[in-house]
Amino acid sequence: MLILHADCIGKEYRKEGHKDLVFSSFSVDVHMGETVGLVGPSGCGKSTCARVLAGLEKPSRGRVLYRGKDIHTLTRAEWSQFRREVQVIFQDPVGSFNPTQTIGQSMTAVLKHVHVPGDEHENELAHVFHHVGLQMEILSRYPDQISGGQAQRAAIARGMIMQPRVMILDEPTSALDVSVQAQILHLLTYVQKEHKIAYVFISHDIDVVEYMSHTIVKMQEISCKMKK
Repeated sequence: MLILHADCIGKEYRKEGHKDLVFSSFSVDVHMGETVGLVGPSGCGKSTCARVLAGLEKPSRGRVLYRGKDIHTLTRAEWSQFRREVQVIFQDPVGSFNPTQTIGQSMTAVLKHVHVPGDEHENELAHVFHHVGLQMEILSRYPDQISGGQAQRAAIARGMIMQPRVMILDEPTSALDVSVQAQILHLLTYVQKEHKIAYVFISHDIDVVEYMSHTIVKMQEISCKMKK
């Protein structure tokens, strides 16, 4: 089932009266339970495209449709649902957490946001941490007190708490060593099979993208091409 669709989107920024084109005429279909791999060299607009797909930036042209609706015409209630169901995992796992909060405090904030009762927090965290292979003891630690692999697992766990239908993964393994990269890729594969989540998997590493993806989109500077 088609859940997320980019319809000929483009993005440009205005600087001092000039337009800088990041990408143009980009279209892609994202289906439930499948992975679309987005690959290309540095500077071709992959991360900007991810932010547009996630609704964090508005496209300069074209539309992003979620469940058939333009995300920038959603009602407040629909937008809130979209923000819950489409989660982004950023490239820097440690930096994606508030450095002044423990991992537990960050997780609790998400649980409160989705209205999980306080007396269910521990069980909910135990459940999601089991899925991502983390020990509950890291809840008392700050982001700079855990490894990059632990931080990425915690970021995935935080996203899973929202019960997403789509996860946009922006270079999720690039900051990790090879052995930890393999663990995270296996984890993502397991989570997808268990929960039927759709992934947009962004990387400059074509081997990783080919391993993870059902469909591959190759981006180049300014232009984008889709490959089945």
